Amino acid sequence: MAIALDEQDGQTPLDPDEKAGLIPEHLTTKGDMNDWEQENILRAVRWLKRVRAPDVLSEGFCRELHKQMFGKTWAWAGTFRKSDKSIGCDWTQIGVKLAQLFGNTRWWVDNATFPPDEIAARFHRDLVWIHPFPNGNGRHARMMADALVRSQGQAAFSWGNGGNGGNGGNGGNLVAANDVRARYLAALRAADQGDYQMLLAFVRS
Repeated sequence: MAIALDEQDGQTPLDPDEKAGLIPEHLTTKGDMNDWEQENILRAVRWLKRVRAPDVLSEGFCRELHKQMFGKTWAWAGTFRKSDKSIGCDWTQIGVKLAQLFGNTRWWVDNATFPPDEIAARFHRDLVWIHPFPNGNGRHARMMADALVRSQGQAAFSWGNGGNGGNGGNGGNLVAANDVRARYLAALRAADQGDYQMLLAFVRS
């Protein structure tokens, strides 16, 4: 039975080629899919804990983390998208935009341009905007932000999980259509307009 991949607010629809990359054949509902992906992501959390001093601000780490998070779910995990979406830069510019983001963020860190939380929050928002992959960008960008803030000696973000740092270090799930996800999306949209106060409050809430 084909899985119904209906999208909700803030999620990126998949094109037919991307849907064809689904690895597990036993999934029949979006709930099954979410559960399977969450197990895959928890394996990525364990992998990340074993990596010593990761070079978070690099394309190699960016791709590898996505592959660790979704490699048992999607055949194209870790591969940049090859089509334009309703969100994200032109797909042909992904590599260039990522290189600019990593360079800018490294500058912010080296020069303490912003406090560590704000650096990671700005990095997160910009990475979501680039939207490098066909799917999983929000969860990936949250885990990237957690890895970045930890590399600066801070606790992982709680992402609306009541102060429980990083929801176990998995960047917060935020898949369910609930109040927490609504607050997250509202904070991202405010950040898109240059106001990071909601996002800074949310990531530690």
